[in-house]
Amino acid sequence: MNSFYQKSLRLILGTLVVYALLVSTHLGEFWPFSIYPMFSQGGRPWVRSVVREVPGRPSATRWEPTSQQSLPGLPFRLEEAGINQNDIANFVSKSSTWNAQRVAAMRKVFGAVLAEKNLLILRADGRINDGETVEVIYTPFLLLAEDSTYFNPRLSLSTD
Repeated sequence: MNSFYQKSLRLILGTLVVYALLVSTHLGEFWPFSIYPMFSQGGRPWVRSVVREVPGRPSATRWEPTSQQSLPGLPFRLEEAGINQNDIANFVSKSSTWNAQRVAAMRKVFGAVLAEKNLLILRADGRINDGETVEVIYTPFLLLAEDSTYFNPRLSLSTD
């Protein structure tokens, strides 16, 4: 009977050691919780993207940061165009260098839509103020016209 308790104790200790190693190498996050942002990123600042259909000439675009109430143009429905919002958000938030290939990839995401519409992609930076209110600042990032791409001249972007 003593052997049974020793095996059980070894099994429990082994499980705890493996768990501790896995959690410590993943900055305290462990699988079922790390895939849910509400657990792994709650309260941290975040970046998303918003796409708006803007009429008129690209030269008339205002590049100043704005609030949700002052967004230019009309909402562009990514879902109806078969575009995943996370793809656009990742392009905007994780791309530090914009070269011809990256611009071509962004234009390819929107495809034939650009023949009919000018699309303004805005970076939405959000954070929680004082633990009570949410503040979101929308910064125009990129304007995609039929045959041209315009970057916000006020942003410092690396190009190569």
